Amino acid sequence: MADQATIANDVAAVPSVVKTAQRIVVKVGSSLVTNEGRGLDEEAIGHWSRQLAALVGQGRELIMVSSGAVAEGMKRLGWRTRPKEINELQAAAAVGQMGLVQMYETKLRECGVGSAQVLLTHADLADRERYLNARSTLLTLLQLGVVPVINENDTVVNDEIKFGDNDTLGALVANLVEADVLIILTDQKGLYTADPRRDPAATFVHVARAGDPQLEVMAGGAGSGIGTGGMITKILAAKRAAGSGASTVIAWGREPDVLQRLCAGEAIGTCLVAQTAKLQARKQWMADHLKLQGAVTVDDGAASKVVGEGKSLLPIGMTGVEGEFSRGDVIAVRDTRGVEIARGLANYASSEARLLCRKSSAEFERLLGYAAEPEMIHRDNLVLSRP
Repeated sequence: MADQATIANDVAAVPSVVKTAQRIVVKVGSSLVTNEGRGLDEEAIGHWSRQLAALVGQGRELIMVSSGAVAEGMKRLGWRTRPKEINELQAAAAVGQMGLVQMYETKLRECGVGSAQVLLTHADLADRERYLNARSTLLTLLQLGVVPVINENDTVVNDEIKFGDNDTLGALVANLVEADVLIILTDQKGLYTADPRRDPAATFVHVARAGDPQLEVMAGGAGSGIGTGGMITKILAAKRAAGSGASTVIAWGREPDVLQRLCAGEAIGTCLVAQTAKLQARKQWMADHLKLQGAVTVDDGAASKVVGEGKSLLPIGMTGVEGEFSRGDVIAVRDTRGVEIARGLANYASSEARLLCRKSSAEFERLLGYAAEPEMIHRDNLVLSRP
């Protein structure tokens, strides 16, 4: 652990992953949002909203993942203890979600920024078509300068499909939108090598590698009061977020101007750095995808655009479709000789793609009955099969 401790505390040796981040997911826990369960903390939500608005003003893209619906619902319903029955929890969430989203909408609007409510379940991210639909919606909101406020759809989930905690949800959202960084605001300063209340030799972990097995030992090992029911889920969330190239910062949510200071490059909390760059992680996943569901053949002009210029694949350049695939499947792109030149995520199912061959985007609505993405495969979801 000596090498890890050296890495963890050499803050200056690691560049600020937040300072250079363009797309940021911020997750805040219910204890902060509801002031330890006493009801929505208007002042705290106002502070976070002001910071979110300021960062949007800098041209950054912000997503807020917020807990607190159940706790707020309990307060509105006059319940003093958290119910155990799932239907009562769902009812509390339904009541509390009204106040939660209203508070964010009010505070963000006061700062001149629009907001949107997005409720997700595990099924939304497990199903490839719903996954892409959620991704498309969120990316469109970000392009419009709107701050999506995301929570788990507690009113319809059950024990089998719950994310389990919003740390996990924050990581999955970071994966979904390919965020640069996930910021988890909590009631702890960050991660220590042990519980400082019990071990006077415990040291604060400033920087470490996301996914390092030693982090799980520190956060959830025997005698770790900090890790019990809290820090371990954040360590695991950071590991999950790193899978798509997103680094994670765990910081105290009541630190003054914490989001703006982090984005200015200040070292606050614990930074768990992803070892693979965002674009590299996504493209490596597609390159290693062995089970291709189908393929499209393209003309020489389209092949030149994709390979030589790094452009998206447009249906107008497609001459044929092979196999049966769904929206979101990984498919091959082949040239006129049948050689695979690229692969990527299909925006349209095979049945739709056959109708779109040699067609411009202006004809999509007439052919399909709706107009979606103009590309068959967006360049961000495309990886070349050869140099």
